[in-house]
Amino acid sequence: MTRLKAERYLFRQAGEIRDIPIALPGEPPTLGPAYRFVRAAIAEAIEQASSASDTVTDNTNPVGLVLATNFGDNQLMETWLQIDHKFETPAAVFETGFQSVADRLAAQFGFSGPRTVLSLSCASGGAAVAVGADWIRSGRVSSVLVGGYDALSDFWWSGLSALRAMSPDALRPFDSKRDGTIFGEGAAVLMLEDATVARRRGAVPHARFAGSGLTNNAFHMTAPDKEAAGLQRAMKMAIDDAGIRPEMIDHVNCHGTATRYNDVTETQAIKNVLGSRARDIPVTANKSMTSHTMGAAGAMEAVASIMTLQTGMVPPTINLREQDPACDLDVTPHRAAQHDVATVLSNSAGIGGCNAALVFQRANMDRR
Repeated sequence: MTRLKAERYLFRQAGEIRDIPIALPGEPPTLGPAYRFVRAAIAEAIEQASSASDTVTDNTNPVGLVLATNFGDNQLMETWLQIDHKFETPAAVFETGFQSVADRLAAQFGFSGPRTVLSLSCASGGAAVAVGADWIRSGRVSSVLVGGYDALSDFWWSGLSALRAMSPDALRPFDSKRDGTIFGEGAAVLMLEDATVARRRGAVPHARFAGSGLTNNAFHMTAPDKEAAGLQRAMKMAIDDAGIRPEMIDHVNCHGTATRYNDVTETQAIKNVLGSRARDIPVTANKSMTSHTMGAAGAMEAVASIMTLQTGMVPPTINLREQDPACDLDVTPHRAAQHDVATVLSNSAGIGGCNAALVFQRANMDRR
């Protein structure tokens, strides 16, 4: 880490963004990196989703917003928590809340639909995608921006350090000597839209959202369920929601945190759900390259899953020296691999027992 005073901490490796987007004219200087990350991601999503004849925000249908974060834009909160510092106005109190980022972004981009903020630990970003899709299916909106974000701060780095779940050097999913995750920062945002509305305005879809599953282990505040029952249920729910069979899954984008228990339990869940084909399906742990970006992770991995559908390129799991025999899957070690991928399952799991699973398919595939 360079932005925080790394010498204060036992764990000093982080997935840090060095090129922070600059503040735009009119934005308060108190807004921190987290806000700028998600604002930049939303701008990119809108640009990609806009057709030759319109932009998303010109659409007559109200646009919804579902954001996910573990810590919000807490740079401002850290300022107010300084010794002898007092809140000067009621508005200052509001600005430290999780909802304030979504409210400010909705006003900035003209999103007049419903909006909400989720905080479901490391499953947050995946859950945001699922909730946004449910809004479209229920008819609440026809277009919704979904995603997650988080930024490094002393406040949350202190708390995560106390968990002693971090590696001092490298994030090594599925490795027999894995010794923890490495946390980081970032943002990822997707535009979900009703297919009929998208076709009418000439939009070109990147993929088709097919299904989702959300569960909670109801097991332990921090430890994963060693039987992986909650994640397994979420995966089955997503496959059933997509109206497909388990044997139609071509690739799994894993949660893959490189913690001792997570990798083993996720491996077992994949084998339980996908059966005899599990060892033949390429899986990947993106966090080995991006770090664990907390509230952004599930949304980032949804983006990676969609890019795999577009290119057929399964990203690698790096930092793998000796694969754990208990993690006996094709983890795409070291280098990306080309596969015929039509359907992807993306997993997220979090401290507190939250689980999210998403299914995406190629844009031209019908529900089957």
